[in-house]
Amino acid sequence: MSEALTLADKVFSELTTAIVRGELRPGTKLSEQTLVERYGGSRAPMREAIQKLEARHLVVRIPHAGARVVSLTLSELKDIYEVRVELESMACRLAAQRMSDDEIAELRTLLAEHEAQIAAEQGQSYYQKAGDLDFHYRIIKGSQNSRLHQMLCGELYHLVRMYRYQTSTSAKRPLQALLEHQRIVEAIAARDAELAELLMRRHIQASLTNLETRLAEEEGRS
Repeated sequence: MSEALTLADKVFSELTTAIVRGELRPGTKLSEQTLVERYGGSRAPMREAIQKLEARHLVVRIPHAGARVVSLTLSELKDIYEVRVELESMACRLAAQRMSDDEIAELRTLLAEHEAQIAAEQGQSYYQKAGDLDFHYRIIKGSQNSRLHQMLCGELYHLVRMYRYQTSTSAKRPLQALLEHQRIVEAIAARDAELAELLMRRHIQASLTNLETRLAEEEGRS
């Protein structure tokens, strides 16, 4: 049982990364047999991994078509971003009031690591791992509001990461997003809660604008 669960967790982690990074595109069909051939083991842990992906809203099960990587409409994305911009801007304001100096220093260190990663990718993408390696997660955590953390880092967290990453691969967006993150940290360090909130709001709205443009371009090519 423990080996099956370990394999299921491993597959879940690797598939989550592949989906967030766009290596498995929206709408891609997930075959249990194909996953078994790739990762080994049996169908049971694969089924467990896919169920976990469904619970994270990264995979949907379509009648007579099987499990597929989620593909949201622009309207559905706008709904999510409207909620996100309000809640995450609030979290940023609270973070400016509540984060310790050590936490802010760690945030600066994190962004220095992100800058190096972007440089290694030649400015083509800005991929953030989940949890404490994610700038947005750290801001939400720094708000010290458990309800905000639950809403923003719960069931929709990886889905938001997926579409955040898509916006980060647009031309010039990685470096621009990093600069916006740095400005947010400076506002937090200055304990300017109002400015921190405003900068986060503008940052998320810019991400949505980039996403809308990207999806429109993809639709035009299809």
